[in-house]
Amino acid sequence: MTMIQEKNPVETNTLRAHQPGDMGWVIHRHAVLYHEAYGWDGSFEAMVAEIAKNFLQNFDPQKERCWIVERDGEILGSIFLVKQSDTVAQLRMFYIEPKARGMGLGNRLVQECVQLARQKGYQTIVLETANMLLPARHLYQKAGFQLIHEEARHSFGADIVVETWELELNHD
Repeated sequence: MTMIQEKNPVETNTLRAHQPGDMGWVIHRHAVLYHEAYGWDGSFEAMVAEIAKNFLQNFDPQKERCWIVERDGEILGSIFLVKQSDTVAQLRMFYIEPKARGMGLGNRLVQECVQLARQKGYQTIVLETANMLLPARHLYQKAGFQLIHEEARHSFGADIVVETWELELNHD
């Protein structure tokens, strides 16, 4: 397990692989947080559940990973690296609990994804996000992702702009 130091050196967060029950929690928290913040409806929860289902049914531990960050048994966030093809990985289901934001956890999770993708020989990481998710977009930019496509949609009961981001990986 990887330990992450936060602002208070007495407390540490644990970064770990997924365990039974984690997917239900990740789906639940995505649905609640996005509904509270943006008014997104149950179709968002269904999409997240479908992503989680596909991850669990097709999980390739040699090429994919889910990271859960927790403190004292409480989940504070997640991020997934999922195989899209032999050369392309996708970053998925990234979130940090509101009370844990600003501690560097999001940056650490994105960096873990990028590092693993390089180690596993992926050439590119892609992701989709919504343009109003400014803190996540900032982390993606900081990690070197480039915005490559934008599309206005009516999804999850709201008018949103879906963005596709891409990171070309260097293999030194």
